[in-house]
Amino acid sequence: MAEAAVDRSSKSGLGPAGKPFSTFERLVAWRYLRARRKEAFISVIAGFSFVGIMLGVATLIIVMAVMNGFRTELVSRILGINGHMIVQPVDGPFTDYPALSSKLAAVPGVKMALPLVEGQVLASAQAGGSTGALVRGARAEDLTKLKTVSDNIKSGDMVGYASGDGVLIGSRMADQLGLLVGDLITLTSPDGDITPMGVSPRIKSYKISGLFEIGMSEYDSSIIFMPLEEAQLYFNAEGLVQSIELFVDNPDDIDDLRPKVEEAAGRQIAITDWRQRNQTFFSALQVERNVMFMILTLIVLVAALNIISGLIMLVKDKGSDIAILRTMGASAGAIMRIFFMTGAAIGIVGTIAGVLLGVLVCVNIESVRQFFSWISGTVLFNPQVYFLSQLPAEMDLSETISIVVMALTLSFIATIFPAWRASKLDPVQALRYE
Repeated sequence: MAEAAVDRSSKSGLGPAGKPFSTFERLVAWRYLRARRKEAFISVIAGFSFVGIMLGVATLIIVMAVMNGFRTELVSRILGINGHMIVQPVDGPFTDYPALSSKLAAVPGVKMALPLVEGQVLASAQAGGSTGALVRGARAEDLTKLKTVSDNIKSGDMVGYASGDGVLIGSRMADQLGLLVGDLITLTSPDGDITPMGVSPRIKSYKISGLFEIGMSEYDSSIIFMPLEEAQLYFNAEGLVQSIELFVDNPDDIDDLRPKVEEAAGRQIAITDWRQRNQTFFSALQVERNVMFMILTLIVLVAALNIISGLIMLVKDKGSDIAILRTMGASAGAIMRIFFMTGAAIGIVGTIAGVLLGVLVCVNIESVRQFFSWISGTVLFNPQVYFLSQLPAEMDLSETISIVVMALTLSFIATIFPAWRASKLDPVQALRYE
């Protein structure tokens, strides 16, 4: 074999002592990648190394893309229905909320100011069944601007809401209570009327004018939107609001907007931003993301170790070839480069295949989820558990490049020791190696 490679390289004008990574070296490295019958076991090890690297890279890309998509979807849904800044009074309730909302909405960088009255209630249907709910009282014109809700009305409309005669409830709450558009939903609040016998719960029924579906089950199953004036009456908050939520153009610029909002308010206010309200949740997501990356990197590391074992066996099997090449003038560097290219080729091709497989799965992630759900007969990525109605995947270019660099680096490092060991064999030792 070695003689044939030397003959071919000699005819092309390149001998064993040619330039680094010459045609001769590439020919020999390529020949060592092609298995013969007596080298079948070595070929199996190389195949496992290739599959391991491919699956490791693909798994890393898929998992990180799903976690990125999961975070993006949660952020968009959480911030789509909740304000980026929550302004609350310090020196008394917001009784001048219409004028104050206009002032805050005029601050550069603020898209909308949403006055709110909120309260916890027990929601029940006349046919039976009940669940806890959060009532959010908002003006109809403000709720129309809140596209996360107004653009996701599943059935019904906002006509009844705008007239003050109806409420909007989430689709999952409606399914849970067996309610449809036009039905009555009964709300019970512990903070009701004050009587000589104490505070009595307030119970009132409202007509359902529409069902919304944001796509996050936690909200679709627990939130009720009520006209602001009706909510003020229901919660004994006539003429005032508890807070004003601000939606901004860039949520990451919250710190720069704080002094502007405080100046525009012209009174003492307390400001809470979205990062403070969800700090624990998003910190946990970031930690989980980093830990998953480190754990899944072990798959690629194991595959790289297979490259080491395969190359060591290949070096032992090719002892006579090494002796012939060294006798004919091949340098130790040439031998090292030959075996380096042999091992590196497995890592490069495995990484490329892994990237292609990962991208293919990410592009069709929802179809893949549905297929495996059909195969297993169970619901994978249950929306009731993971809050989202479908499996998201969002690939990040810099992250994908990092995965590729990591896989190639581990593959290249794995080839160094076997290649160095082969280069240190002199012709006599190589013949004894057989």
